[in-house]
Amino acid sequence: MQGHPTAFELLMPDLTVSATYEIRPPAAHIIRDDTEALAVAYQVAELLREGAAERDRNRAVPADIVDAFSNSGLWGITVPRAYGGAQVSYATLARVIAIVSAADPSLGQIPQNHYCLLEDIRLQGTPQQQRYFYDLVLQGHRFANALSETGGKTVQDIRTRLVAEGDGYRIDGRKGYCTGSLYAHWLGVLALDEQDRAQLAFVQRGSAGLVIVDDWSSMGQRTTSSGTVLLDGLRVPAFNLFPSYRSYESPTLAGPFAQLTTAAIDAGIGRAALDDTIAFVREHARPWIDAQVDKASEDPLTIVQVGSLEIRQEAAEALLERAGQALDAARPAPNEDNVALASIAVAKAKVLTTEAAIEASNRLFELGGTRSSLTRHNFDRHWRNARVHTLHDPVRWKYHLVGNWALNGIKPPRHDWN
Repeated sequence: MQGHPTAFELLMPDLTVSATYEIRPPAAHIIRDDTEALAVAYQVAELLREGAAERDRNRAVPADIVDAFSNSGLWGITVPRAYGGAQVSYATLARVIAIVSAADPSLGQIPQNHYCLLEDIRLQGTPQQQRYFYDLVLQGHRFANALSETGGKTVQDIRTRLVAEGDGYRIDGRKGYCTGSLYAHWLGVLALDEQDRAQLAFVQRGSAGLVIVDDWSSMGQRTTSSGTVLLDGLRVPAFNLFPSYRSYESPTLAGPFAQLTTAAIDAGIGRAALDDTIAFVREHARPWIDAQVDKASEDPLTIVQVGSLEIRQEAAEALLERAGQALDAARPAPNEDNVALASIAVAKAKVLTTEAAIEASNRLFELGGTRSSLTRHNFDRHWRNARVHTLHDPVRWKYHLVGNWALNGIKPPRHDWN
């Protein structure tokens, strides 16, 4: 006799099998220092730039591309030196993310939460946990997030539950915006325990009760695989559990770190849009008749606009670097004051990277003219990517955060978005 449907089946009755993607055994290079990390980032960017427009158009990324990215060693550059990693500076990490994202911001985003999960391991893991999971990362294993949920009143309204069961734990719930989940070897799942404290559980792909749904349908960041993850009776050993709630009980860089990586992606999107604008104006655009010049690149009003975009982009990149340096300064001994300064610095960078990316991706069409809007160029991906990724958290609240600090000395609240 057929039994009653499980909670899992009621959530998504037609999707009880994980989306398929070729997950191969990793074989990552180990990067040794900041200089090598930047050099490899430029090499990877060259690889990812080829075919980025086509991948966006088709919503598909070949496994060879993802493997080449993670096997480059870039996904392991934040592993501490004590565990065999490069432990690059936060400023270097931001540059690496921006460089890769200028080539393909969707692929630039898929390791973003991977880096954030490694920061969670650094902050709350035991030495045994750190050794085990850092070793996986250096081998080339990819981590993705199952953190956010889509149905609550705010982004902090988490319904997924973690309960003790036998010698481990059980997780039940539904997650959204699970960036990189299709490509991941492991997922970091956020759930509330029986005391309503946030716990982070690392779960291996293919675990019973874990289903990855490749249903991301946004107009931008189309190949990030930021879809749904379903959890039904998912068993987790105690060893795989990290008390992430502790990261906000005292001053840590968890929030500023997450924001820095987000701003770096936006910086990359802005740079990509501006680079394509300059190339198109030089090679294809026509000057306006009243300019009375031979080439669009000689049109004085176009020159002014490109100059303005370049200044804004460089200002955004400079603030991003300064924000990374603020995190680097706080890392040895984080406290109320230096963590607040790091949050403020990242908020300033987030404002400019957001606005520069949106403006550059919009101006591309104004300066390139009608022919720049032809579908064969797929330049609209820059605006779509900028518009979607900058929705991660409202930049208007960054203005409030900075203003409240400048006027009233109010430190930013501690959470993932500050």
